[in-house]
Amino acid sequence: MSEMRKIQRFKILVINPGSTSTKISVFENEKELFKNTIHHSKLELEPFKRVWDQYEFRKKLIKELLENHNINPKSLSAVVGRGGLFRPVVSGTYRVNELMIEDGRKAYGGEHPANLGAVLAFGIGWDYHIPSFIVDPPSVDEFDEIARYTGLPDIPKKSIFHALNVKATARLAAFDLGKKHDEVNLIVAHLGGGVTVSAMRKGRVIDANNALDTGPFTPERAGTLPTLDLAQLCFSGKYTSEQIKKKMVGQGGLVAYLGTNNCEEVEKRISEGDKKAEIIYEAMLYQIAQEIGSKAVALKGELDAIVLTGGMAGSEMVQKKLKERVGFLGKIMVYPGEDEMKSLALGALRVLRGEEDAKTYPESVK
Repeated sequence: MSEMRKIQRFKILVINPGSTSTKISVFENEKELFKNTIHHSKLELEPFKRVWDQYEFRKKLIKELLENHNINPKSLSAVVGRGGLFRPVVSGTYRVNELMIEDGRKAYGGEHPANLGAVLAFGIGWDYHIPSFIVDPPSVDEFDEIARYTGLPDIPKKSIFHALNVKATARLAAFDLGKKHDEVNLIVAHLGGGVTVSAMRKGRVIDANNALDTGPFTPERAGTLPTLDLAQLCFSGKYTSEQIKKKMVGQGGLVAYLGTNNCEEVEKRISEGDKKAEIIYEAMLYQIAQEIGSKAVALKGELDAIVLTGGMAGSEMVQKKLKERVGFLGKIMVYPGEDEMKSLALGALRVLRGEEDAKTYPESVK
């Protein structure tokens, strides 16, 4: 008589710090058992000079939340946090170590709330003697060497993209294609407040635009700008360095043209006959389509599918306009939204199950 193999159950705490909130989930294997968002008011965060200084404050709130909902931390198998702007690394799940924490403290790749994800996971893991991980931070770097050149040796191209969602969505698309993620060539377009379009060859992202400052303009980012005109604006005396940065990230794109970063609102204006909104929205999608086309070149046309994901991907108008422009390149697959919490949990789960080894930070492509 054959025995049913007992399925091992792992409980994973997921921590995703944002600028004014900390998202918390508890998963048992692939199933989310609990989720909550701790909101942080401007008044609460005002005493902290740097994001890093919020560590103890946020950790205390997380532990109180678990206690108030009768979640015993000692029942957890692991803690996983969102990865920050760290050193360039290969894709995968990483054990949190001292160097990673130090890089977060120093803001190695820049100040960002996600830099707290690793240290919060480590701190709670330390308290309860459970392992702590991060998964696919934005600094995942698997670029082909040829993709790093810009035209100025002083400014090499950096790999900063929505690695967590891009990698997770690529796995879904590969599964739906009946293949493993390292067997397919995909163009993955993450369409949100920031837009990254990635060329993925056999599981590796060999090229992608930097969501902060290159590529198409987005609901709130300016994207690639004419460099000489930008240089003239920077030295015009009208703006400080910080004001220029805000114009490019946060106050650019649809915000600059239409005063909103809400795509649903823009589509409503279009439906009501707003011609300005229509042409600007069309221009944004035109630029996204151009970026997708450039990634087909990076893959030399060897393409299994174009994958659309992120918040904008759920829009019928966005899907229609992009299919009109890039449908000739091949199959288009759509996975609206993004599920960072589940993607983080699955990354830790693959390690706990022994499906892949946890990496040691920093591990880069050889």
